[in-house]
Amino acid sequence: MIDLRLLREDPDRVRASQRARGEDVALVDSLLSADERRRSSGVRFDELRAEQKALGKLIPKATGDEKAELLKKAGTLAADVKAADAERDAAAAETQELLGRLSNLVHPDVPVGGEEDFVTLETHGTARDFGAEGFEPKDHLELGQILGAIDVERGAKVSGSRFYFLTGVGALLELALVNAAIAQATAAGFTPMLTPALVRPQSMAGTGFLGQAAQDVYHLEKDDLYLVGTSEVPLAAYHMDEIIDADRLPLRYAGFSPCFRREAGSHGKDTRGIFRVHQFDKVEMFSYVTPEESQEEHQRLLEWEKQWLTSLELPFRVIDVASGDLGSSASRKYDCEAWIPTQGKYRELTSTSDCTEYQSRRLQIRVRDGKAVRPLATLNGTLCAVPRTIVAILENHQQADGSVRVPEVLRPYLGGRELLEPVAK
Repeated sequence: MIDLRLLREDPDRVRASQRARGEDVALVDSLLSADERRRSSGVRFDELRAEQKALGKLIPKATGDEKAELLKKAGTLAADVKAADAERDAAAAETQELLGRLSNLVHPDVPVGGEEDFVTLETHGTARDFGAEGFEPKDHLELGQILGAIDVERGAKVSGSRFYFLTGVGALLELALVNAAIAQATAAGFTPMLTPALVRPQSMAGTGFLGQAAQDVYHLEKDDLYLVGTSEVPLAAYHMDEIIDADRLPLRYAGFSPCFRREAGSHGKDTRGIFRVHQFDKVEMFSYVTPEESQEEHQRLLEWEKQWLTSLELPFRVIDVASGDLGSSASRKYDCEAWIPTQGKYRELTSTSDCTEYQSRRLQIRVRDGKAVRPLATLNGTLCAVPRTIVAILENHQQADGSVRVPEVLRPYLGGRELLEPVAK
């Protein structure tokens, strides 16, 4: 959540941010009104309590009619105090509820607009000219079947649409990707983490995933637990309700976890293959830094993502995501999109978001710098979303005979294998 003091001092900035996101601008005025009621009712309660305490000291000293009058006044005052207390609590609850619905402030340099209004910042590598090589590229699903690596038919039989099995070299390729990604992250100073896939409501809400993203979240009602859509959630909540000394920052974690997403708004999109699925594994980078360091850390996370995609020898571009396509927690987000030959376009493989103080305020995570205690900044960055990375590798490194060249960075994790070979039928 954002700082209420900032809202009071510069509401126009918050309105502009809401407008840029395409979200409810009126929410700002509702929140300002609730906050004013919260503060005024708090003052009223304090005044009445002070009066009640003063009266309490007079009653034992009074006698006769005077005491009777004071006792009558004390009864009225007690009712007033109770009413003021209830009003204060209601106003505070309303303020918190409205504050929880308000998205993070958009960074002033973020391009304004919707999904297609991003700005391309960089392009890396060159897409292969398959026509010049003399063959038509196959898509990842056909290649996966040739290699005995992907089985979506049995995935659908067992679990339904958008589920799949990785088999044979497909399973080995996932393990190679995860191990290579963790090795890169560890070399960069990240602490490897295996995180829970189920979290409590306060963890999910604290990271901002029960707002606009709630429709994509799986909820186990009987246990009141949520399946995570990314290890960002448990990594953000890892230090919930803690105060971290400044000399421990930055704290950097690389989490590996299964991820679960309903893909509720994706009906008819990417129905073929494993690009958009309900369950997948991912390696996620997560950083805790001081607010002053967040923009520089954001650039560092982006550089680590670029290093990863370059090591996989994939052509890709970096985009500055437009304001209307940001998640509620992100102040700014960069996506790295790999070229997918059979789709003839770039598709998102990784993203990194600067969430500034938004999540730490919700999760009560603070930094102690000298005598000062204040919220810190959190950032996240996907290093390897496994299925999409497999899609990009298969399609970009395929050979005319259906085999797939293995990028050098993965070969040590595949027993030195240079090619993924078609399986005999």
